[in-house]
Amino acid sequence: MINTYLNFNGNCESAFEFYKSVFGGEFDYIGRFGEMPAQENMPEVSDEDKNRIMHISYKIGETTLMGSDTMSEMGEVKFGDNFAISINAKSKTEADNFFSKLSEDGEIIMPLQDTFWGAYFGQLKDKFGINWMVNFDL
Repeated sequence: MINTYLNFNGNCESAFEFYKSVFGGEFDYIGRFGEMPAQENMPEVSDEDKNRIMHISYKIGETTLMGSDTMSEMGEVKFGDNFAISINAKSKTEADNFFSKLSEDGEIIMPLQDTFWGAYFGQLKDKFGINWMVNFDL
């Protein structure tokens, strides 16, 4: 099983709420830095970071998407184009729905289309800078 883990600069919860609005379901786990027990050799969590997401997990089909925020003293996460999340839809209609919602306020890299390899496929970058591939095998 492949799980994707995403890191955010304080907007992890907003991103996961958005993904939940697209795919439905509930979070398997959501924990905040302020809920961590004090640990030796670890600095106290700042008031600014207490409500940030320490860890979240969310099942989409057979895959678990996980994520967290960084703590402010760790600096900002540098987002890159070195990964994508690939979603296999059950129908063209479902693919269209996922693609439409995920691309809202984002950037379409490749519109959904029938491909030479026998799939209905498209790529986009969502409003959080995350790359997605939406696929339906024809």
